[in-house]
Amino acid sequence: MNLKAKGSKAERELLHLFWEAGWACTRTAGSGSTTRPAPDLLAGNGEIVLALECKAFSGSNKYFEKNEIEQLETFSNIFGAESRIAIKFSRKPWYFVKIADLKNSGKNFGINLKLCEEKGQKFEELTSNDRKI
Repeated sequence: MNLKAKGSKAERELLHLFWEAGWACTRTAGSGSTTRPAPDLLAGNGEIVLALECKAFSGSNKYFEKNEIEQLETFSNIFGAESRIAIKFSRKPWYFVKIADLKNSGKNFGINLKLCEEKGQKFEELTSNDRKI
């Protein structure tokens, strides 16, 4: 399976999880292939709106270009959404990490499983009614 197909499959998986949890969720057409900022997914429950950049991979570290993170933040600020990185390591649950919690080298942003476990929220924590922002 090529990387684009793997990414689309992961986005659809997460979209269905949000709907099953009672949230509305949609994939954003053209995310990553337009000059305008666009998240991979938008999800909301009537109180909270999330703009999500989604990644699923089999490695132990993931890096994001500075521009990719800046576009997510720009979109989120204009739209009034909370920005999160939704990340899934092989055979692990989805984690949702705030941009401020990513490792910033100045050139790119990095994340690994340990950081996700320390700073991130699992799907059930993110979508629970008593969630803390």
